[in-house]
Amino acid sequence: MIGIGVAAVAAGRYASDVALRASSGRAFPGDPRLTVHATAAGRITLTRCLASLRPGTYGLEGRGVHAVAGEVLEGEAHSADTVVRRLERVSHGTLGPGTRVRLTPSVHSGDPAGALGLEYRDVTVSGELGDLPAWFVPGKRDTWVITAHGLGTTREQPMNVMEFLSDQGLPVLDITYRGDAGAPRTREGISNLGRSEWHDLDAAIHYAVRAGADRVVLYGWSTGASMALRAAAGSTLTERISGLVLDSPVLDWEATLRALTRAHRAPAPLVPLAVRAAQGRTGLNGHRLLRAADPRDIRVPTMIVHGPDDTLAPWGPSRELAARRPELVTLHSVPLAPHGAMWNADPAGYEEMLRRFLIPLM
Repeated sequence: MIGIGVAAVAAGRYASDVALRASSGRAFPGDPRLTVHATAAGRITLTRCLASLRPGTYGLEGRGVHAVAGEVLEGEAHSADTVVRRLERVSHGTLGPGTRVRLTPSVHSGDPAGALGLEYRDVTVSGELGDLPAWFVPGKRDTWVITAHGLGTTREQPMNVMEFLSDQGLPVLDITYRGDAGAPRTREGISNLGRSEWHDLDAAIHYAVRAGADRVVLYGWSTGASMALRAAAGSTLTERISGLVLDSPVLDWEATLRALTRAHRAPAPLVPLAVRAAQGRTGLNGHRLLRAADPRDIRVPTMIVHGPDDTLAPWGPSRELAARRPELVTLHSVPLAPHGAMWNADPAGYEEMLRRFLIPLM
């Protein structure tokens, strides 16, 4: 019996390790790999599936290649098992028949100058575990936007909206945090789903204020959104935070961990073991998460953008949060968008919502 118990603990620890070591810059586990069947001027033909039929604009990542696919072109001739999308550009590498790719929310590759033509500086935020590389895009306003990417992505993800934010005159500080490439590792090398990472976002708030920011808007995706909620509740500079933008926030860590574990194809009996192992390793529990997302802790205007098709972070808690604080929290529902890809589903519509939200905060 002891041997069985030890084996169960070890199996649960292994499953939680696999789930929480979601590497930055890689597609979400469970997202299908697609085969490129053909390319032509402004066209790309991909394997037909629910993912390749998603509306909107997405990055395509493969070995040594990054490209951008636009909307589905319904009028183009194609076989029953393929779909034709607009090919916006190839950022680097070569696409050809047989190339294997995945959809990613990140449509830009590189840095703000190379990808967007924006002036920027490499800066360093001093975090509690060490130096955190960041990109700073200057702007004329005194309100800064501090961005924090989410699960499976890098600081390239916020570049989706960086040009828009820059056009509004808003300085942007796009941070890395513990576990990212170039940033300090966590003690066990696993994600805490925002529970400890928020301290790095807090360090970025202090950096911004020291550098001249009068106020800051915290803008996070996925676990970055959870970090923003925690920072808004726990920072010593909460009076400088004027608003929150939360895209696909992870508010139910158990549901997200279960989804990640299943996506890594762990046997069903290991899922509850992984949850218990993760709780022991990270200190995550329902009480701590409830405290971080307590509606009473929201003191500034907050925009949540989330949708019912998010399979990694259920949107039920987002709806509940908005319902509990309707005077401060606005929820925008985006259908047919996977986790962290609310902008991708409708870039123009998303940016218009964002513009209206930010105007009184500038």
